[in-house]
Amino acid sequence: METLPAWKDMLGDGLGLLETGLHVVIILALTGVMLRLSRKLLARLRTHMQQDLNDRERIKRLDTLERVFRYVFTVVISLVGGMLVLSAVGISIAPILATAGVLGIAIGFGAQSLVKDYFTGFFLLLENQVRQGDVVEVADKAGLVEEMTLRYIRLRDYEGSVHYIPNGTITSVTNRSRGFAFALLDIGVAYREDVDEVYAVMREVAAGMRNDPELGEKILEDLEIAGVDNWADSAVVIRCRFKVLPLEQWTVRRAFLYRLKKAFDAAGIEIPFPHLTVYAGQNKDGSAPPLRLLQQQAVVPAQDAP
Repeated sequence: METLPAWKDMLGDGLGLLETGLHVVIILALTGVMLRLSRKLLARLRTHMQQDLNDRERIKRLDTLERVFRYVFTVVISLVGGMLVLSAVGISIAPILATAGVLGIAIGFGAQSLVKDYFTGFFLLLENQVRQGDVVEVADKAGLVEEMTLRYIRLRDYEGSVHYIPNGTITSVTNRSRGFAFALLDIGVAYREDVDEVYAVMREVAAGMRNDPELGEKILEDLEIAGVDNWADSAVVIRCRFKVLPLEQWTVRRAFLYRLKKAFDAAGIEIPFPHLTVYAGQNKDGSAPPLRLLQQQAVVPAQDAP
């Protein structure tokens, strides 16, 4: 008869553990369901807001916002699920929250830069300054934005190097991929060349590029010639530019320089380069040795050198 209460206690403990385990499993299952639902909700919201599939700027902004909100939802849902699991197993979360609050204050003083990173990242997203897929220059680094979070921006430069830049260090943003861009060029020709003839050749080359099936769709407007921008030491500098699609300014610039070089060669237009005049010097009486003699004198030591 004495063993019956013991069996009842063991059975009660077993049922209590089973109930606790069942609560934990249900909480974890609901947490997983909430995480999956949040991702689907963000995906549907992105699809609803992405009305124009050809609007690349809007697509990049939505991609960036989706990644950031997915991260935020994952952290919040996971924290709530963890606290519910602790509460289900009998661990009071009130002391944990109180301790976390005190530690949060202490850590806040020591991690002001981290807090600054998050606040700066939030406003960068809110003001739509940077998006995933943009080419930007921040904190003296330039490259393609591969990832943007509330804490940092990950850039990959032209050499392939990856830079992680905390948002708190960003004081200014130069975005090279918004709406349109300009391929800016400074063309130098010799002083003897007719400027109007140079203009005509430049416009002819630009027109050929606009008719090109590959380059034409990247150029938004005809060549804009600003005019003679500078009288340099060896050249007359003519400034011009193309209005092009974002991130296509470098492609258009290289193609124009390549074609313009061939056109200048065909038209006999000189592309100047620095010239050097060698002065042989002379004696005090005004006489100077022949240049041929100077060349021989310069060659002989070189031949005799070991």
